[in-house]
Amino acid sequence: MAEPCLIRPALPADAAELGRLERACFSDPWTDRSLAEAIRSDHGISLVATDRGETLGYLLARHAGGSGEILNLAVAPPARRRGVGRVLLDEGLRRLSDLGVAEVFLEVRESNGAALALYQGRGFRIAGTRRGYYRSPEEDALVLRLEIHASG
Repeated sequence: MAEPCLIRPALPADAAELGRLERACFSDPWTDRSLAEAIRSDHGISLVATDRGETLGYLLARHAGGSGEILNLAVAPPARRRGVGRVLLDEGLRRLSDLGVAEVFLEVRESNGAALALYQGRGFRIAGTRRGYYRSPEEDALVLRLEIHASG
């Protein structure tokens, strides 16, 4: 069961904090500027998980033409294994569904067993592979797909 946390929309002012989290979680992190642009996107969903003012994680997604894509899901290392990623993913999927999205895609490092378990536990299935997709270190990405029942 997830420890209590607040899920709220991300704001452009959150970009620097999300950038710090990006750098703690990923070997090839997005820049603060790229994060701010994603947060401002008219076709994006940007969520932040907090607890007592501390940023625990975030999710960035986008949607167009009935399809959605999870761009990034990050959880601070000390907050992992507490359900924060699951809560962010579930809320992101709910919001995508509310916008009329019928399918959601994402890429995940082939070696990221924890992320694969999370996504596959929510119904995502492997749809393909992108060879050499990741840098630092180079690694293949698994493309995952989930059909959802859009409510919009």
